Amino acid sequence: MESFLHDRERGEKAAGERAILVCVLLPGRSSDCDPLEELTGLAKTAGAIVVGGMTQRRETPSPNSYLGSGKVEELVTLVDHFKADLVIFDNDLAPSQTRNLEKSLGVKVLDRTELILDIFSTHAQTYESRLAVELAQLEYALPRLKRMWTHLSRMKMGVGMRGPGEKQLETDRRLVEKRIHDLKSELHEFERRKERQVSSRRDKMTVSLVGYTNAGKSTLMNRLTEASVLAEDKLFATLDTRTRRWQLPSWGPVLLSDTVGFIRNLPHRLIASFKATLEEANQADLLIHVCDGSNPAVRDQISAVYDVLKELGIEEKDTLLVVNKIDVADSDVYVQSVMNRYPNAIPVSAVSSSGLEHFSFAVSEALSRTFREVDIETNIDNGRLIAYCSAHGDVLSTTFSDDKVRIHCRMPSRFLGRLNDPAVTVIDRSVEALENPGAGDGKPKAPDDQGPDANESIVEDVA
Repeated sequence: MESFLHDRERGEKAAGERAILVCVLLPGRSSDCDPLEELTGLAKTAGAIVVGGMTQRRETPSPNSYLGSGKVEELVTLVDHFKADLVIFDNDLAPSQTRNLEKSLGVKVLDRTELILDIFSTHAQTYESRLAVELAQLEYALPRLKRMWTHLSRMKMGVGMRGPGEKQLETDRRLVEKRIHDLKSELHEFERRKERQVSSRRDKMTVSLVGYTNAGKSTLMNRLTEASVLAEDKLFATLDTRTRRWQLPSWGPVLLSDTVGFIRNLPHRLIASFKATLEEANQADLLIHVCDGSNPAVRDQISAVYDVLKELGIEEKDTLLVVNKIDVADSDVYVQSVMNRYPNAIPVSAVSSSGLEHFSFAVSEALSRTFREVDIETNIDNGRLIAYCSAHGDVLSTTFSDDKVRIHCRMPSRFLGRLNDPAVTVIDRSVEALENPGAGDGKPKAPDDQGPDANESIVEDVA
């Protein structure tokens, strides 16, 4: 046994099940920090009392029990010693492995996915998120139903297989499959509704907060928008997307969204189930990737977030990396390690507001990259076009001459396509603006030379 944890304090009230944590370290898994630290946080979030832990390094998992036979015997002793109620693995187990372990240990065995699903089920507040969690749980449980019905016959009706009829296992499997189909249909309607809702905001700039769970996204959103979004020092405190208006200094109002936090090896079925919830990040003009600068595994967490973004197909979006919690004691080393690898990242503290001024300038500059500076000339009586420029662009000057009007404005590129009219002349001045940075744009620059040209897409938390 390489690691042995005993973090139950004297006099602690037994409010949950006593859990033993197990982690099998396979090749490619980083072991720079405590491999059971994150699992401990997940277990406590689920309400378990962590009484012990065990790790083992293996080249490949055992097909029977994931652990080696010697470690299984050691785990039996550990369960008996601490009178544990369950064992939680930081790995994903096959149904047969879970069944074999439960027979050997005599207690309930959970894997990483089942634990995360349990936490999501507890924290889901809206009807939509509860449906998404239920779908993920049923898809996880479907191939494991026989664990619950090993005492019953699984004989089906058919030629040469006459028997007492369809047994409970087949009935349950059929009911689960029907429920999965119904949930997918209902969530598909939510997705279409969410797409329409997000698309209706295309006349406004949108920023979405993304990042590892418990990185401080909701706290940052509360600080920026004075919202009252739930922010707790707990994994997966936010499961439902919330959007608030953010009065961005030197820019104006933008929509800021807070999204569900990501985690290493986030179950694929959860990503699929929460597709509607993550639509805000998919449609955002800018992503703000918030990472926890006080966590020793912060660089691994950053990589895990980009893996999820890649799976969502939005890894190429403009992203701003923000290193949060720089005010936490002993965080300097971890923050510096991130800055060494991502020199354009922006260190901030959502609690103390340190670095938020530079962060706001960086967001303004990043949003400006989606704008084009143009001169639009049209007839003076074209009131609809004049109103369109005022509604969708930043009008810098208006000049009248004879029966013509020239509007000098900055406008998002996506709105310029609607100006394709023979009565309208559009002169693109973006090249001139690039050759003379800051000329005529009316926007102040960042207070120092660390601009937002990070080598990552800008990700923003939506709350």
